[in-house]
Amino acid sequence: MKFLENITSPEGVNIGMRNISLSTCGLVPKIDQLAEKKLQLTLSVSLHAPNNEIRSGMMPVNDAYPVEVLMQAVRRYQDTTGRRVSFEYSMVRGVNDSDACAKQLANLIRGMGAHVNLIPINPVDGSPYSATDAANVHRFQQKLESLGVNATVRRRLGSEISAACGQLRRDEMNGKA
Repeated sequence: MKFLENITSPEGVNIGMRNISLSTCGLVPKIDQLAEKKLQLTLSVSLHAPNNEIRSGMMPVNDAYPVEVLMQAVRRYQDTTGRRVSFEYSMVRGVNDSDACAKQLANLIRGMGAHVNLIPINPVDGSPYSATDAANVHRFQQKLESLGVNATVRRRLGSEISAACGQLRRDEMNGKA
């Protein structure tokens, strides 16, 4: 919270709260604490899967705060702050990119006025995961929108020079950076 105070302070960087997105992997107690502050920022939840089976495989935090518990916290946040929430959804080929996943995701967030950012993952040497092809990402987006969920596809930046999300860390770990 101190960081948010400093970055929005006129004596600090003086960024307007409405220009800030705060990302979380889904730490429910922290979401509840943030809601109590009633800040005018955008909460961005890294969801990445529409159910516990897939999400636990991608994000171990799901074992502590399963999807149902997380979604209850997000709804409490919205009710308390009146702010729209965004959900980040990294598209992983064969893991979370099926029509069934799109339907489950839509059922999970429909009616919340939330926004979904679909993010094709970046290629990382040695990773067992690969990005969903562009046509499949587009199909997933259209499926969500046909089911009443606002979704956009995030542009990929930096992957051609191995400077995108996940790539620099991997190079650092391998002694290449």
